[in-house]
Amino acid sequence: MEQINQVLSIAQDPKQSRWIGRTLLALDALLCAAIIWKIPYTEIDWTTYMQHIKLYVKGEQDYAYLTGSTGPLVYPGLHVYIYRALYAITGEGENILLGQIIFAGLYLTTLSVVMSCYRNAKAPPYIFPLLVMSKRLHSIFMLRMFNDCFTVLFMFSAIYFYQKKSWNLGSVCFTCGLGVKMNIILIIPGLAFIFLQGLGVDRSFTQGLIMLQSQGLFAYEFVKVNWQSYLSHAFQFNRQFLYRWTVNWRFIPETIFLSTPFSTALLGLHAAILLVFATTRWTAPSRRSLKATIRLFLTDPDSEPADRIGMRITPDYIMTTLLTANAIGMLCARSLHYQFYSWIAWATPYLLWRAGVGPVGVYGVWALQEWAWNVYPSTDASSMAVVGCLAVQVFGVWWGTRKDHPVPSGDASDAEKKKEI
Repeated sequence: MEQINQVLSIAQDPKQSRWIGRTLLALDALLCAAIIWKIPYTEIDWTTYMQHIKLYVKGEQDYAYLTGSTGPLVYPGLHVYIYRALYAITGEGENILLGQIIFAGLYLTTLSVVMSCYRNAKAPPYIFPLLVMSKRLHSIFMLRMFNDCFTVLFMFSAIYFYQKKSWNLGSVCFTCGLGVKMNIILIIPGLAFIFLQGLGVDRSFTQGLIMLQSQGLFAYEFVKVNWQSYLSHAFQFNRQFLYRWTVNWRFIPETIFLSTPFSTALLGLHAAILLVFATTRWTAPSRRSLKATIRLFLTDPDSEPADRIGMRITPDYIMTTLLTANAIGMLCARSLHYQFYSWIAWATPYLLWRAGVGPVGVYGVWALQEWAWNVYPSTDASSMAVVGCLAVQVFGVWWGTRKDHPVPSGDASDAEKKKEI
């Protein structure tokens, strides 16, 4: 019994997460090598990426003419530069094995950053094994080599630097993620609350300038040729999705899936859930209502209460807010494709832990989600599981963090009011 209690104590103790994480990372490195050695590579987008880059290398800079076998280039400029480097390293994309080895390194680097974010947020070690157990995630990195892999690295790197209050580095990482693929914009609503309460309006504006200037740098050579083509392709908000590839909405009829009312309803749901979190959870550091928080930082950003609020922007608050914003966006997405699992796979264990569902609940929901994303093609049952698991994470976090917001309305807590008198 004493040994069992010791094991349980270790599993719950965040101080043990460093050596546990390193052990899991080493074991996963062996697994990555075995996957590359034993499992055949699957061609999906790699060849098309290389076709785009081949045209770029020949001098084409107009996004309207950068096309491949599966379609036009629809990613921002940094994607081009990253895959231009891979194009050169892998012999114009022909050396698939070398590409897989590079992506294995990318996977392990990202995993290391994710584990660091978990440690900063004081997550318990018992959820760490889930970070290395995903079949689909290994496939996305090493067998498909999607560009989502780079964006996920940049997203978690941004979270890490924000946790460390290295705001400029965090914003550079965020905008690099945006420079590869626009999906990272899902975390912007949460990021806005972190900036407002952690930095105030003026310094938040500075972070925005860093992001804007970086995007200008990535886009410059394409924008100067045809800015309309670049913006319409790299940031394609009106993209039409094919029902055959959807992972999340297979259980609804295709006619509804393709309809404008359905997309409008999802957009409205997205806005509504964000509003709920904005008014009841994301102002937790300010201990004020949303209206009072905004008023404080607009009218008296240099006050002592504002400084105290900034000190409450903790690593766990940052990680919870950003990963929840991402999960909300995925829950309300018009269509999710298999590679998008990389966006939620490493967030799920943390969000379920913050939801307070307990170890059995964490492992159970994770297993159901992992099963659902490995069903190909998607079915009614698997797509319902995908949506259901995302809903559990989003609304579970809302419920599980209710004690993080002691003052749901009003201007400040009684204790803080006394300090201000």
